[in-house]
Amino acid sequence: MTSRLDDFNDYRNKMNERILGLNNLGIKRFYNLDTHAYQDGKLNSKTKELLGLVASMVLRCNDCIDYHILQCVKAGWDDDSLVEVFNIGLIVGGSIIIPHLRHAVETLDLIRDEAKKSVIP
Repeated sequence: MTSRLDDFNDYRNKMNERILGLNNLGIKRFYNLDTHAYQDGKLNSKTKELLGLVASMVLRCNDCIDYHILQCVKAGWDDDSLVEVFNIGLIVGGSIIIPHLRHAVETLDLIRDEAKKSVIP
């Protein structure tokens, strides 16, 4: 049985591969720009993922929220830090963010539950 996050990752990988296979220079440049924007610079990549998460919440993109929460967890952010980021997204975006806040909390819960299942007792 696959989880919502497995389905998300599988679909994202499949469609990114398909899109890049179109061999459109503009699309490839955009993907490259996006990838490089999150690399270490004056701000480290860990911090940049938090910024991406806030922007995703304010823009109300659940796929982007999922992606950035996954990246934030991989980068080592703890739940308390992520909840503060969720709060910033809510403050900036207003009450229209609440459905996306629900989605974000559910995603974080799914990630943490899957991590617990993969730990051998």
